[in-house]
Amino acid sequence: MEPNTRSTGRLPAAFLTPGSSSFIDFLGDHSPELLPGNRKLPEGIVEAPHGTTIVAATFPGGVVLAGDRRATMGNMIAQRDIEKVFPADEYSAVGIAGTAGLAVEMVKLFQLELEHFEKVEGATLSLEGKANRLSTMIRSNLGMAMQGLAVVPLFAGWDEGREKGRIFSYDVTGGRSEEHGFAATGSGSIFARGSMKKLYREDLTEQQATTLVVQALYDAADDDSATGGPDLARRIFPIVTVITDEGFRRLTEAESSELARSVTERRLEQPDGPRAALL
Repeated sequence: MEPNTRSTGRLPAAFLTPGSSSFIDFLGDHSPELLPGNRKLPEGIVEAPHGTTIVAATFPGGVVLAGDRRATMGNMIAQRDIEKVFPADEYSAVGIAGTAGLAVEMVKLFQLELEHFEKVEGATLSLEGKANRLSTMIRSNLGMAMQGLAVVPLFAGWDEGREKGRIFSYDVTGGRSEEHGFAATGSGSIFARGSMKKLYREDLTEQQATTLVVQALYDAADDDSATGGPDLARRIFPIVTVITDEGFRRLTEAESSELARSVTERRLEQPDGPRAALL
C-alpha cells in the first residue's frame, strides 16, 4: 500500500471503507504482496531453519500446549532457544512446527486476524471459527510448502461454549483435525505421542498435564536429534502454556525449570521411564 506522502493527517480511503471482518481479506485486496503465500521464491528447494516438536494435552479444566526450544537446518542446530508457542488471543494458543521464519510470521498474522475480527464485529470468534481461519492461512501457504517451506502448527484453546479445552492439528494443505486427549506435531511427534499414549489419563490435574507434556518432549529429544531436551547448563527449558476458563497463561521460567529438573532427575534414577512419572 502506497504511503500518504502529502501529510494531510488522514488515513487512506481503504482504511475508511466498510468491508470484510477478515484482516487477511483486507490485506489481499489492498496489498496482496504482503501476504506470505504471495511472495516469489527462487527455483528449487529452499533450505531454512525449522522448528520441531510441539505437544498438547487436555485435562478437565483446560488444555496444555508446549514446545521444545531447538531449530535445525539440515544436520545443524540453527538456534537453541527459539520460541515456538504463542498466544493467539486470550483463550487460545498456537505451537509452530516447520519453517521457523514463515511460521512466526503466520502466527503474528493470525493474532492480527483475530484481533481485527473482534474489533470489527464486536465479538470474538468461536474456537471452531479460529481453527478454521488458521486452516485457511495454512492452505494459502501451499505453494511454499511444495518448495520445502511448510508450516504445520498445533492449535489449542478453551471452548467457552463447550466449557472444555480442545486441540486441533493440521496438514500442509490446511486440512484440520480435532485431536482428543493429546496430540503432537513435528519431527519428534511420533516419540512424543508414544510417551503420552502411555501416561495420559482423562482425569489429569493441571500439574500432571504439564508434567506429561514435558515428559513427552524429553522422550522425543531422546530419540529425535531435531528436538531439544531440557538444557540445564544453558538454562533453556521447554515453553509450557496453560489455557483455562481464566485465559492463557505461560509458565514462568522458574516453573518450567522445576518441571524439567523433576523429569530429568527421575530419568537419571530410571532411564527407561517410570510408569509413575506423573505421580
